[in-house]
Amino acid sequence: MSTKKQIGNEVSHSEHPRAVVDVGDETPELHPTVELEIQAKVDLNNPEAQGRGLTLAEEERMAAREWEIEQTRERWDRRQTSSREGRTATVVEQMSVEATWEFGKRAGCVNRWADPEEPDAREQISREELGEVNREAARLQTKLDGWSRSAISRRLAEEVAEGKSMMSAVVGVFEELQQAPGRVIPIAAVSEVSRREVSICGTVTQLWESSNSAIQQVGLIEDETGRTKFTVWTKSDQSVVREGERVTMRNVAKSWYGGRVSVAATGWSKLAFPEREAWWAE
Repeated sequence: MSTKKQIGNEVSHSEHPRAVVDVGDETPELHPTVELEIQAKVDLNNPEAQGRGLTLAEEERMAAREWEIEQTRERWDRRQTSSREGRTATVVEQMSVEATWEFGKRAGCVNRWADPEEPDAREQISREELGEVNREAARLQTKLDGWSRSAISRRLAEEVAEGKSMMSAVVGVFEELQQAPGRVIPIAAVSEVSRREVSICGTVTQLWESSNSAIQQVGLIEDETGRTKFTVWTKSDQSVVREGERVTMRNVAKSWYGGRVSVAATGWSKLAFPEREAWWAE
């Protein structure tokens, strides 16, 4: 009985040969295209590319990049006596001189003394006026730190050449140079300066607590001409000041409240402490 069953099964398979399907045998075989075969042969003939795992095209791009970098770094003039740096400096200096001259010509439309072709004002006044200008310049130099007597005398001569009296020229030039941008001015002159930022120097005479977390410190700073309120904002990240300490505050912002002027240290400000610096220098 079992024999008949086997025979039946065999007959069944022979009668229906397509009933059993072998999926694995019918998977399509992939063949490289002609372009891939050509590229493979070219890559195999390039031993350097084989070591890096690169194709010939990639190898060529890398070689071109390395050549470009080498050419950029290479200095064509390798002579020990080369004047390349000197010639470059000369060209840059000449360009700077020309730019300054052109700027002066444009500024001369507003201020005749800015014109580079305008003769020095000291050559346009009388000998008596020039002597008085030099005497006043020497006197003002003792009150204006950082200004040379030559610069002061030139400005005085310009004012006199414009027709102003010597007294008016002295007062005007003194105020102009004393309040020039970047200069440390007396605290009493803070309210008179038209700029939004000033630089002052004085002694911290008083500090008090502030309930505002945005304020790091608040107090009074004083010099021989007057005093004013100062504020140091927390976000300005400035050094802490102490009472009785001398402080130079540069580029502090002006503000008005209740008819009085005050200053505030911001992130653009700089606080310097001459006494601390002197202690470190010892």
